[in-house]
Amino acid sequence: MQLIGRTLSPFVRRVAVTLNIYGMPFESLALSTMTDADTIRRSNPLGRVPALLLDDGEALVDSSAILDHLDEQAGAAALIPRHGAERRLVLRAVMLALGATEKSVSAYYEGQRRPEGLSWPEGLANLEAQAQAGFGALEAMLTGDHLCLGRLTQADVTVVCGHDFVARMMPRMLEGRFPRLAALSARLNADARIGATAFQG
Repeated sequence: MQLIGRTLSPFVRRVAVTLNIYGMPFESLALSTMTDADTIRRSNPLGRVPALLLDDGEALVDSSAILDHLDEQAGAAALIPRHGAERRLVLRAVMLALGATEKSVSAYYEGQRRPEGLSWPEGLANLEAQAQAGFGALEAMLTGDHLCLGRLTQADVTVVCGHDFVARMMPRMLEGRFPRLAALSARLNADARIGATAFQG
C-alpha cells in the first residue's frame, strides 16, 4: 500500500498511525497539496490528502473512509468497535476530534495563508473558538489514560494528531488550556508506532 500525503496533515497522520498500530506495511508518498497537486489528483480528483493506494491499484480517499476499510481488515483489533454503545461512544469522540481538527486547519489557513490584508478576523476568532470548544469537550472526557473504553481507540489517535498539529502550527490556541490532552499526546508519542509518524521538516 502507498499512503499519499505528508504527515504534517493530521488527517494523513491518523491513517499512518492506524496502519502502524495494525501492523500493515505501507510506503509513504510525502506529497504536498501545495506543490504536488497534479500528482495527487491522479489518485484523488479533488487533489486532497490522504489517499491510500491499495496493492490492487484501487485508490481510497478521505481519512474516515480509509480507516473504515482498515478497520474491516483489522477485525477484532479495530480501533473503533463494530457494534453498539461502545461504537457510538468512540465515534462521538472521534467526530469531536475531527471537528476540532478541521476547524483548526481552517483557522490556520484563515490566519496564516491568506494574502496580507485579506484575512477575516471575526471568522478566524470563530474558527478558533469552535476548535477550542471541541478540544475542551475532549479534555473533559479524558478522566483516565484514554478517552474511551479504558484502552487505545481511534478517538485517542485522532485527537492526538489534531492536538499535535495545533501545537506545531498555532500553539497560542492551546496555551496550557488542555493539560490532559497534552499528557495523552506525550504518552502516545512515546509509542514508536505513533511518535515516528510526527512530521519532520
